[in-house]
Amino acid sequence: MSKVSSVWQCTGLSKNINSFKIMETFSFFIGIDISKATLDWAVIVSNKLLFHHQSTNDKAGIEGFIKQLKVHCPNANFENSLYCMEHTGIYNNHLLNFLHSKQANIWLEHPIHIKDSLGMIRGKNDKVDAQRIATYAYKNRDEVRLWIPKRDVIQKLDRLTALRNRFIKVQKMMQSPLTDCKDFISKKDLNEAKKACENTLKALDKDIKKVNQDIQSTIQNDPYLKELYEFIESVKGVGPAIATEIIIVTNEFKAINDPKKLACHAGVVPFNYSSGQYKGKSKTSNKANKQLKALLHNGAMSAIQHSPEIRQYYLRKTAEGKNEMLVVNNVCNKLIHRVFSCVLRKEKYKDFYTPSVA
Repeated sequence: MSKVSSVWQCTGLSKNINSFKIMETFSFFIGIDISKATLDWAVIVSNKLLFHHQSTNDKAGIEGFIKQLKVHCPNANFENSLYCMEHTGIYNNHLLNFLHSKQANIWLEHPIHIKDSLGMIRGKNDKVDAQRIATYAYKNRDEVRLWIPKRDVIQKLDRLTALRNRFIKVQKMMQSPLTDCKDFISKKDLNEAKKACENTLKALDKDIKKVNQDIQSTIQNDPYLKELYEFIESVKGVGPAIATEIIIVTNEFKAINDPKKLACHAGVVPFNYSSGQYKGKSKTSNKANKQLKALLHNGAMSAIQHSPEIRQYYLRKTAEGKNEMLVVNNVCNKLIHRVFSCVLRKEKYKDFYTPSVA
């Protein structure tokens, strides 16, 4: 067995890509409200609150809660307990690292999912929020999806792409005013403004190139990631930025393993809005990964230009009177499905399209 093949199997992306590790039963449901300095814990059994505890957001504070849990619930352990929390970025890190080291059952949920499930509520504080999270875990225990930690290499990629995005944002902030004002100020003033920004823009260009090199070297130094990246990028319209973002967002296709789910996550799936006699237009949702959506849009425009099959599809649909942005959105969907097809088949994309002769 080759080294790459063995890595594919141990990362869980073999034939059974749709399998999730689901715990059969939990006795203790622990909700944690996370802030920068503190953690609020609420423990629920059979939908009844047993106790609340507040600790510092560090290893000592977490260990202190575990001791309190043993005092109040002697039968509780890491196997029969479900720890549920909202995703709060880096504030989760201490807790996730500790619980993962203990092989605990972790449910990391999107805050909107929990908020939308609560119905009409009034008031909030950390103690109440922890109880609401624990209640959410108890009521939705049959739909639990246990958290799958990202490999160190994926976490590194995530940090590097975030850094690149910040550099690009600053670069645009510097360049846009120069472009916008060129027709409204004198040439002398414009040249002075450009000169004032020149060193900063050069430094940003250098930094962006360096980050891109670091991203590529990180991918190339990991056998599994390198092969996965090559499969994804083989699809016309999918460049390095899209390929890297898809790998991070899907956690190497372990967190999101269905093209329809990724399309929904990226905000390129139109939803119907109607009620009774009112028939609204289908439109995409704002609840989406805006970064991935923007990248896919650029990829779709590139595919329309460079893929004969996609271009023919675009021209045919627009000629039928379809809205241009709707067709571009459909192309985004096509790109996602092609990416998943390549990953599942473990092969690069092959273009068999032959243009029809009129």
